[in-house]
Amino acid sequence: MNTGRHGRLAPLALALALAGCAGGGSGAEEQGPLPSAGEHAILFCTQVPNPQDFTTITSTFGNHLPGVGAAPRGGDLYIRYADGTLKNLTQAAGFGMEGLQGAQSIAVREPCVHWSGNKALFSMVIGAPAQFEQESSRWQIYEISGLGRDEVPVITHVANQPEQYNSISPIYASDDTILFTSDRPRNGAQHLYPQLDEYEEAPTVTGIWKLDPLTGALEILNHAPSGAFSPSIDSFGRVIFTRWDHLVRDQQADDDNICNCDQFGTFNYTSEAADAVSTGNNDEVFPEPRPQWLGFVGNQMPGYFGELNGYQPHLVGSEVNHFFPWMMNQNGTEEETLNHIGRHELHSYVPLVRTDDPAIVSHLGFTPFTANANPVNNIFQIREDPLVPGSYFAIHAPEFFTHGAGQVIRLDGPAGMNADSMTVDYVTHPDTANFDETPGVQHSGMYRSILPLSNGDRVVVHADTTREAGNDGSGGVIDPVYKFRLKLLVAEGNHHVAGAALTAGIVKNVSWYSPNELLTYNGPLWELWPVEVVARQAPAPSMPALAAPEQQVLAEEGVSLASLRSFLRTNNLALIISRNVTRRDRNDLQQPFNLRVEGGGVETAVGTGAVYDIAHLQIFQGDQIRGLTMGGAQPIAGRRVLAQPMHDAGATSRNPSTLGAPEGSVRIAADGSMAALVPAKRALSWQLTDSAGEPVVRERYWLTFQPGEIRTCAACHGFSSADQSGNATPMNPPAALGDLLQHLKDTGEL
Repeated sequence: MNTGRHGRLAPLALALALAGCAGGGSGAEEQGPLPSAGEHAILFCTQVPNPQDFTTITSTFGNHLPGVGAAPRGGDLYIRYADGTLKNLTQAAGFGMEGLQGAQSIAVREPCVHWSGNKALFSMVIGAPAQFEQESSRWQIYEISGLGRDEVPVITHVANQPEQYNSISPIYASDDTILFTSDRPRNGAQHLYPQLDEYEEAPTVTGIWKLDPLTGALEILNHAPSGAFSPSIDSFGRVIFTRWDHLVRDQQADDDNICNCDQFGTFNYTSEAADAVSTGNNDEVFPEPRPQWLGFVGNQMPGYFGELNGYQPHLVGSEVNHFFPWMMNQNGTEEETLNHIGRHELHSYVPLVRTDDPAIVSHLGFTPFTANANPVNNIFQIREDPLVPGSYFAIHAPEFFTHGAGQVIRLDGPAGMNADSMTVDYVTHPDTANFDETPGVQHSGMYRSILPLSNGDRVVVHADTTREAGNDGSGGVIDPVYKFRLKLLVAEGNHHVAGAALTAGIVKNVSWYSPNELLTYNGPLWELWPVEVVARQAPAPSMPALAAPEQQVLAEEGVSLASLRSFLRTNNLALIISRNVTRRDRNDLQQPFNLRVEGGGVETAVGTGAVYDIAHLQIFQGDQIRGLTMGGAQPIAGRRVLAQPMHDAGATSRNPSTLGAPEGSVRIAADGSMAALVPAKRALSWQLTDSAGEPVVRERYWLTFQPGEIRTCAACHGFSSADQSGNATPMNPPAALGDLLQHLKDTGEL
């Protein structure tokens, strides 16, 4: 393992949000006097502790793996009634076992209560291998009913889910279909399994999926090259989730190139096809190289001014690596960061991208245009406050070493709020944002998740330690440093701290083989993923609408919106539009921001910095073509996503072509607008280039579009409240859209 690189109103009327969705053991049913916690029952999971924190069940990423090495068996689904009484629901329904874990053993995770409050979804894996046996279990989605104190719980396997893949984090959509994350390949092709992330090339989930259990209809809503986590539906009907944004070149390939060896054996396949072969190289084209590669070339070849695998002496290098809050509609459209919030609103430092223009500077601290003053790097386990729609509790934590535990924060982001106005509040002390072997008096331990209840109480999953994750046991005995328990969150001074525990501890004695070594644990189980069992009104799904400038262009071209959407759906395409790509956010001075459409087009410039000509928007699609041998003779299973110039025939053959344009690009119109047909249900990114194809401004994120989606970003790399000249959103009818529609009519497509 290598982790050293990188690092009080009516509750039923207002409880509309994440209180119901998050996302074992015997123990006495009566726990004695316990603190009150809300007016409703709490559903939660117990988990046999796993001291390891790399692609295990409580890791920040790669936590979907079903093996006992990642998710030891022996936990159960529990309910805690309002008076403190506990009930082991999985045991009562005939699941789980004690002692040596075998064929009937289980692990459970991430329950989500139905809008009615009378049933719930959760994920469960069944079975543990005997010594020397191969594992074959998968996380699957189950539904439980009979949650009442005097009812017998019934657990059923959700029909029509992809049984050969892992399905976790299930939630009910507003129409009772099920959203969940899965490691099923984006297009279902088994030879692409598993998708490998953009960091250590470890297996990851491919995105958020939608399942109709009645019809079996299954579709991916967003293709996430490094994973999406913990989805929920907020009171505005939006899907809120954490996504790992890591759009950088492959560090394993850099290592292979720097050492001129096959340490990882990185190579490119010729395509995503099952019969694809190696190209004989590991070249990459987007984004710009990582700082490590630029430093290597610069040090090894002083005075070199050519381009070697992306090396250019003025580049600093790109290394995006954070977990941000994201949102999309329940049909997968309009995916973007929460209210378009970005690094400038959440991070205290964003590096410049090039050193040859003194007007381009690093972002240090927060600008006068940004309301937030409390920086955060990673945001996990987001839950909307049921009493304050648009206010979200979350965990600010490091990528490693704490099982995803850290500081409790609160983020304001109701629908329609400008990102410049969004703020972060530190609920627990900033010291709790990371482990500390020599903590100060303000460090109150590590918080893994928070559940805001419909009566105003707050429950946290807390470990009373400040140390790095690990095992204090030896000889096969597990004694975890982190001992997660459900506790009330109480005020103390200017912040909050963990208070009384909600259970007396649920103790279990289990053992298992991992893979051939016998491991044992005898003690309190982890208490994770609490959700409130309360009826809530299902919010109406948010729906996309086409804005007036684009509607005007359709009317002028005599194209109906319905016919355009039908054309797009039939061909599995989306349409992306920008009104003026020369307009950029006034906070973003880290990339070129004085832009002019080449050939006498529109220009947006401020100050004395250089003005950059732009001519094309070059689009990249996420192709799963990076393979590894890990020093062996044959490639390992799975492939990593690489950005490749858009070559999907359905899109490229229908976009207007320009002689000499970069591959996968569309021309920028004189008014600064652009319009492009793009493949749906595949991660995409892009960059602005000059007429020679040289990059000028690069995107830093992947986005996925749905068939029939028409998506307008008024300004490419859209701004929050004003552009670099202080102007508001451009409202010009985009000329490029008219050109595209005329082209489609001329070719008989419309």
